[in-house]
Amino acid sequence: MAIISSKSESEPQPPRQQKAGAKPSDAAEPAAPASVVREPRDRPASPPEDGLRPQKIADYIGQKSLKEVLDIAIRAAQSREEPLDHLLLYGPPGLGKTTMALILAQEMQVDCKITTAPALERPRDIAGLLVNLKPGDILFIDEIHRLPRVTEEILYPAMEDSRLDITIGKGQSARTRSIPLNPFTLVGATTRVGALTSPLRDRFGLIQRLRFYEVDELTQIVTRTAQVLNTPIQPDGAEEIARRSRGTPRIANRLLKRVRDYVEVKKSGRINQAIAAEALELFNVDPCGLDWTDRRLLSVMIENFNGGPVGLDTMAAATGEDAQTIEEVYEPYLMQLGYLQRTPRGRVVTRAACRHLGYEVSAVPDFYNEQQLSMM
Repeated sequence: MAIISSKSESEPQPPRQQKAGAKPSDAAEPAAPASVVREPRDRPASPPEDGLRPQKIADYIGQKSLKEVLDIAIRAAQSREEPLDHLLLYGPPGLGKTTMALILAQEMQVDCKITTAPALERPRDIAGLLVNLKPGDILFIDEIHRLPRVTEEILYPAMEDSRLDITIGKGQSARTRSIPLNPFTLVGATTRVGALTSPLRDRFGLIQRLRFYEVDELTQIVTRTAQVLNTPIQPDGAEEIARRSRGTPRIANRLLKRVRDYVEVKKSGRINQAIAAEALELFNVDPCGLDWTDRRLLSVMIENFNGGPVGLDTMAAATGEDAQTIEEVYEPYLMQLGYLQRTPRGRVVTRAACRHLGYEVSAVPDFYNEQQLSMM
């Protein structure tokens, strides 16, 4: 937190006396400038990556049902000249929760203050944000499930009554003072909606889930990003990148940048399907979006444990990966593809994973058929 001096910046400072016989070079160095903020003419041009986020809800690709709900909420709030109701967005990372908060601010023509829950450790941190909000402003808190308990309780009256309750003093002399706040909209984003406490979750008027994107939606996102980055790309090249993006726009944009680097170095011209596939194979991303670690997890289970069941700690020891990383980072996508099953006895590789990796289907025991896996 910045510390502001009570002295005026324009107050003249007494000159420092130069020692007798000292050379001019020995004099005190000039003080550093009070501000390091660049003037507009000195600021570098904004990189094209700043335009990757759409500015209007009509330009937002995918999430059709979410856009319909929010479009109705925006129009209703504008007709009543009221701020939006508090909104909770949840879903896997990289699906556009922050982008949607910025779009809401643009549509409502208000400012959007962005922060993260771990940054709000002390009550004065959230109090400073709330007091400085203008009418209708949007306060976006990312990873809101990690909000400290004290900070969360400060939000309760702020969300319901636009009031900030602060305690002055300690012990018997303590008293509570209420400070009125401007009406605002709290937009919370989380990847673990179940980790939110019920009092906080129930205070959101809108609770919406973001789903994974389809290949055609990701193809449109890749094409738009390529236009912003001035990167020539063909439709089949955009589709090839989208197919390997795990249904996530953030990963799609990241893969596009890596393919762009490959094309610029190899002088390959426009990005087509063959060039995109060649570049992504170089970066160990296969046609299903699996990387080297994903394939290693499956191959170790097939080769060393006959396809499973394998315990999580055993997998971590055999692959050298952290158990929590395997469970939270790698397993969800493998389970979405149907390549991995969680059972009470451990993890089991499916026949689809064997076919994808080129192993014989007999590598997985016959008694782990689809019906028995669902029962387990």
